[in-house]
Amino acid sequence: MIRTLLLIGGGSFLGGIARYLVKVGCSKLFPAATLPLGTMVANVAGCFMIGLFYGIASRHTTMSQDMLMFLTVGFCGGFTTFSTFMNENMSMLQGGEFFSSLLYTVLSLALGLIFLYLGALASRIF
Repeated sequence: MIRTLLLIGGGSFLGGIARYLVKVGCSKLFPAATLPLGTMVANVAGCFMIGLFYGIASRHTTMSQDMLMFLTVGFCGGFTTFSTFMNENMSMLQGGEFFSSLLYTVLSLALGLIFLYLGALASRIF
């Protein structure tokens, strides 16, 4: 149990750093963006990865349960962020940016589902 918790913690640590780097990178690439693209990119990419990891694990017994927990609960859990997504929506709503908030929510949810599915499809390659 302790080993699994440490693996999840290590994955979460790395996922959080990766999420920050994605946010910084998106801010530099798209400085005029009106939507919080960094969070959306991280969440959508995380959906793809979790679909990929669970898909691979369901087809191959070579992936250990510890590795699956490291990658999904740890890394993907640290990489994606529902609380930031909600906070950014609240900020947009408080600023009167109703359309931006709606667009951000719909895009995030739709792209998240699409990329989760694509990740599961991609896992069939492995």
